[in-house]
Amino acid sequence: MQRPPRKRPLAPQRVHPVLYRTLDSLSVPAVVQGRRTDVLAANRLAHALYTDFEARPRRERNFARFVFLDEAARALYADWERVAGDCLAMLRLYAGRHPDDPQLTELIGELSLHSDAFRRMWADHHVVAHTTGTKRLRHPLVGDLTLDYLVLAVEGDPEQTLTIYTPEPASPSAEALALLASWTGTSASRPQASEETHHRAG
Repeated sequence: MQRPPRKRPLAPQRVHPVLYRTLDSLSVPAVVQGRRTDVLAANRLAHALYTDFEARPRRERNFARFVFLDEAARALYADWERVAGDCLAMLRLYAGRHPDDPQLTELIGELSLHSDAFRRMWADHHVVAHTTGTKRLRHPLVGDLTLDYLVLAVEGDPEQTLTIYTPEPASPSAEALALLASWTGTSASRPQASEETHHRAG
């Protein structure tokens, strides 16, 4: 009996230099996500807000792994269940487009093995992903933050998105975000993305 052909990983995704400059120009947190919720790039304020993805091994630079496997995420998100559900919905949408992606199979297996919440939510078949919304966070350095987010498609790669997080002007969240920028050595007017460490991802 002939064996089925082995599934090949998809070609690595690349972040366009213009997109890095866009990240650098933003005074608010911004993240570029790719396939399987992989974090392809982020500015420094986004790293300070969530976690330093650059310090993690490449395969762990992934929002789903962060949300479901990192205890810091449960402490960070005031509405963790909703955030986790949104993250899982993005994975389901991606799975519908690339059911044979071996890296997706590996990710789902890992999350299923180590997260009871993921197993429960994955069985619910939730597939609605949001392009706008609000995140409520309890940051360990600056306290409560309420940030609106907008998800934008990246021209040239339909499987890349740019997510931008903004506080209401002159709000306590805006003040907290400015404080976070100052405490983490990030310019409030020009946080920086690292092109060197994110020039390619699977």
